[in-house]
Amino acid sequence: QVQLVESGGGWVQAGGSLRLSCAASGGTFSINGMGWFRQAPGKEREFVAAISRSGSTTYYADSVKGRFTISRDNAKNTVYLQMNSLKPEDTAIYYCAATRRVTASRLTREYDTWGQGTQVTVSS
Repeated sequence: QVQLVESGGGWVQAGGSLRLSCAASGGTFSINGMGWFRQAPGKEREFVAAISRSGSTTYYADSVKGRFTISRDNAKNTVYLQMNSLKPEDTAIYYCAATRRVTASRLTREYDTWGQGTQVTVSS
């Protein structure tokens, strides 16, 4: 059973940077694509970024393209989200997700394992 644990969230001023980490454990050999999603208060969970198992394919939401970078270190079973030029509208709980079925996806329904989330707060 795969488990995901996020870390690295916190409070930052607009224009600042944070790096989120997501460590996977238990059956990590079965993980294919991984992704980051976020959910702001009163809003639905939305796609942020995704990466294939090899790291050769990445997808980004238009709202974060050019500011966020997803990467993964399979030797450490960890996926990262480097967030630069943060804006107040980036404030949300950020969730890491893993899928065994597809190489990478923007779709929430493709992911079968989720972390507990980490709060990111960006002040203006």
